[in-house]
Amino acid sequence: MDNSEPKSVSLQKRFTAFAAGIIGLTSQLPQTTQARHIAAQLLRSGTSVASNYAEARGAESRSDFLHKLRVVLKELNETEVWLDLTVLSSLVLSARAQPVLTEARELSKIIAKSIRTAGGFQRDK
Repeated sequence: MDNSEPKSVSLQKRFTAFAAGIIGLTSQLPQTTQARHIAAQLLRSGTSVASNYAEARGAESRSDFLHKLRVVLKELNETEVWLDLTVLSSLVLSARAQPVLTEARELSKIIAKSIRTAGGFQRDK
């Protein structure tokens, strides 16, 4: 990470690299009906996080920023489910999916903390 660049730029680069990892992983899935379905879902959720994070960086208000970060978190959560499913259904080896899954979980923690810091998580009353 370049210490001279803002954290948001570094994080944007991580999201873009994550999306590239998703593309690489889905290209290795078999060409069965089931795998194509999962690949399409994984591509949608896993690649959308980079563009949604870019949208959050350009938010017009605090509430807009929080809304867009929540979308990023939801897409990351969905991506984790699809990644788990690819491994559980033996569509891809765990060793191949694990680095992408680990990054999804790390990015989720970062975004969840950002939402909390910005006051976006409310406790149930």
